[in-house]
Amino acid sequence: MSTNVMIGLIFLSVFALISLGMIAFSGPSKKAKSVQSRLDSALATETPEVQDLVVDLRKGDQVSSIPWLNRRLTHLEVTPFLRKILDQANLNWSTGRLLSMCGAFFMVPAVIVYYRFASFPLALAVGAALGLAPLGFVYFKRSKRFGHFEAGLPEALDLMVSGLRAGHSLIAAMGLVGRECPDPVGGEFKICFEEQNYGLELKNALDNLTDRVPLQDIRIVATAITIQKESGGNLAEVLDKTGYVIRERFRLKRNVQTHTAQGRLTGWILTLLPVALGLAIYTINPTMMSILWTREIGVKLLWASAGMTVVGGLIIRKIVNMEV
Repeated sequence: MSTNVMIGLIFLSVFALISLGMIAFSGPSKKAKSVQSRLDSALATETPEVQDLVVDLRKGDQVSSIPWLNRRLTHLEVTPFLRKILDQANLNWSTGRLLSMCGAFFMVPAVIVYYRFASFPLALAVGAALGLAPLGFVYFKRSKRFGHFEAGLPEALDLMVSGLRAGHSLIAAMGLVGRECPDPVGGEFKICFEEQNYGLELKNALDNLTDRVPLQDIRIVATAITIQKESGGNLAEVLDKTGYVIRERFRLKRNVQTHTAQGRLTGWILTLLPVALGLAIYTINPTMMSILWTREIGVKLLWASAGMTVVGGLIIRKIVNMEV
């Protein structure tokens, strides 16, 4: 039975690696090049054949470049959520690529651990931990991008205030931010500006902006603009005071992170220390350490220690994370 399980795991890992390679090197580049060549031909000549050529420039919702995988992933409820966080992280990955990477990162370490230690629970735990690594990378990029957006938002509001006081409309001021400010602030405001040009209402465009960037600061800006549009008033002054509030909030958040740095470092040390200590003991004396996964009581202690470590890390994270 163990041999069949190992063979199955090896087959699945090889399949995941092949799928990952196909997704990585066979993206939508061929389709993009085809559309680009058609556009170039249409701009260069006006022959009847070119005039009859219809090019579909609509935004596609393809989640994978593999047709059968794309059909199956489209029906999964988790696909829109993954597509959303990939867009928020500004990663040019498809949902199928992300899931294939998670599968590869799960299967390969699980097979190696099972082949080395002959313990299915240990292989499952290691594979599950490493299988979440691509998703963790996406969340890291997403958090980093949101941090850059939060840091650049006050300057964007100052630019909008200057434009409004110079006589520009709100939409023109948003377009000025989209042109002058760097990404991610400029890119998001540019999308909001273009949605306005395409006829979308201001409230809906601001709702889309807060959905793409779910930060409290941008919600404050969107609420201030919406209230001013409904009740009237000096929008430049409203945005000026909003920028001041965001700056003070950002400064207070930095102070909180500085004062809680020791607690966060303690949480990381207490979480990683058992793993590092176990690897060190196994390197020195493999026979003594292998009791944890070769005997039933050792496996129970291993699961109990892993559970308590995770719970302790979450408790420390809850203590040091303060909402500002």
